[in-house]
Amino acid sequence: MPLSDNKKIVENSEELIVTLRKIFGKNPGVRPVHAKGLLLEGTFTPTAEASSLSSAPHFKRASTPVVARFSNASGFPQLPDTDKNSIANGPFFPVKNAEEALGFFGGVADGTVEQFVATHPAAARAVTAPKKFPVSLATQKYFGIHAFKFFNAESAETYIRYRFVPKGGEKHLDDEDVKTKPDGYLFDALPGIVKSGSIEFDIVAQIAEEGDVTDDATAIWPEDRKIIKLGTVSLNKIKENNEAEQKHIIFDPVPRVDGIEPSNDPLIDLRATIYLLSGKDRRAA
Repeated sequence: MPLSDNKKIVENSEELIVTLRKIFGKNPGVRPVHAKGLLLEGTFTPTAEASSLSSAPHFKRASTPVVARFSNASGFPQLPDTDKNSIANGPFFPVKNAEEALGFFGGVADGTVEQFVATHPAAARAVTAPKKFPVSLATQKYFGIHAFKFFNAESAETYIRYRFVPKGGEKHLDDEDVKTKPDGYLFDALPGIVKSGSIEFDIVAQIAEEGDVTDDATAIWPEDRKIIKLGTVSLNKIKENNEAEQKHIIFDPVPRVDGIEPSNDPLIDLRATIYLLSGKDRRAA
């Protein structure tokens, strides 16, 4: 995973990390956001249709080992699972580039975020969207906010966004039920859920049509867009030495495989740089 050779991206990434630490505090060895998490191991099994969209190697194999991380949405590692600020399950994102990200999170840090939200409709939509507490982390749908370009063997191009759909269906709690739950009800339950059977998600692709914006994470595609199942992820084991492994592992949002390319969304390279820089800090802690 190489560091970006774009000096501005690196500078913006460094500034965002500093800003996030101002909001959530310095927590050595912990991610600046999505601070609370747990690593699981399992496999990805593709559908036959996946290889018709992309020549990526994991769509050609019978199965591929995976490491997945469930996480909260906050930079506070001790934030209770019963706090709505911990929920990260919506399709909405508040900003579309580094400048807006610095404005939004800078506003959170200095108390002026309401002014930013008042002048940025996408941010207003993201922060006011209803949040539902899941019954468990295995009963929640997860949305990829970035578009990616698929290439098949004939070099045909398709822009997609990923979604992770729970095999057992979405299941939520109402706010009154959550009041009876312990602070760690989501993450503490994962070992028991895995012990009783695999956690399974269908990975599906929402297919862009002509005119759909592919370089802006705040742009929402219509819900009537075609959905194609790419495969199933089955998670059946909590990764050993979890805390140490979480400090070490750095996830790369840039697909560095044949058959898949990032779109021109500027947040993809920004996120990759933030992940790499903060990951090196985490490893050194």
